[in-house]
Amino acid sequence: MRSNAPIISSGTNDLDRAVPLDKRWVVGVDLGGTNIVVGVLPIDGGRGDVLGCRNVPTEAQRGAKFVVDRIVGLIEESIAEVIAAHGGTRDDFAGVGIGSPGPLNRATGTVINTPNLGWRNFPLRDLISNGVSLPATLDNDANCATYGEWWLGAGRNVDTLVGVTLGTGIGGGIVLNGRIFHGVSDAAGEIGHMTIEANGRRCNCGNYGCLEAYASGPAIALRAIEGIEAGAESLLPALVDGKLENLTAATVYEGVVLGDPYANDVMRETAKLLGAGVASIINVLNPAMVVIAGGVTRAGEHLFEPLRAEVRKRAFKSAQEACQIVSAQLPGTAGLIGAIAVFKKETYGAV
Repeated sequence: MRSNAPIISSGTNDLDRAVPLDKRWVVGVDLGGTNIVVGVLPIDGGRGDVLGCRNVPTEAQRGAKFVVDRIVGLIEESIAEVIAAHGGTRDDFAGVGIGSPGPLNRATGTVINTPNLGWRNFPLRDLISNGVSLPATLDNDANCATYGEWWLGAGRNVDTLVGVTLGTGIGGGIVLNGRIFHGVSDAAGEIGHMTIEANGRRCNCGNYGCLEAYASGPAIALRAIEGIEAGAESLLPALVDGKLENLTAATVYEGVVLGDPYANDVMRETAKLLGAGVASIINVLNPAMVVIAGGVTRAGEHLFEPLRAEVRKRAFKSAQEACQIVSAQLPGTAGLIGAIAVFKKETYGAV
């Protein structure tokens, strides 16, 4: 039996389709410079178990049209798999939430500039929407990852949290009272570009002393290499057959697990730098939770113990005592889950 609930216009693109409230499924897309992840959730989120999930290389070097066509194809594959497994028809799908690197113009659904993909002023949302004949929304990928953790991950019991994503760069997102805080020009949450050293290392953004220039994956590797070249004793070179150019943050983590004192020193220094950044976040926003995501979190308490200790030194006592600092719970799927949450919020007014 069909619901008598009202129909709400998505208001997101030229298709201007109305979206009934009795739809069963929403598709999520997490677009990155390296990989595309696509999957489906029931409209209420369920237990966060993603259905019809696909994870494939982006291959941005093959051009924007190739990437869009690949996303459209993945969406169609996911929809077909869910219908085959759970019954129903294509009419049971409300739409598509998309997370993309930015900066973005959410109102027009446009990617303004993304170096990893080589796009400028690219109408990503509408191309995908038209390609699959479904309404779509677009938001920043780090915002989506944070929103996913808030909705169905580590932050599901709090109203206000900040996400910090550690990878090739350092991204972030801010959720205030259950809503993503975008700022006046969709630029809020650029946590990696807070200054932690006024005359420090040059960052890829062109500034100096950014957190990203010290604690991103490549920055961790660079600091480790610099120490080794300066004479530090370590087993890290042996892990890369003496080819220091192949040393990564994952190598440092491996060294920590193997008990290498120098690798542990690098990890503790990374944790202190991140702790300084997190303390600033806590002092400014006073969130209930900070969620740390990314491969470096595999270091566990080797990372979190000195990070929390640094926060205790730097943040206001009442603020840091009220804030949990935790690891993300949705590795690999937070971005697409958050993109689905964005679609629900923008379409129905609630998640």
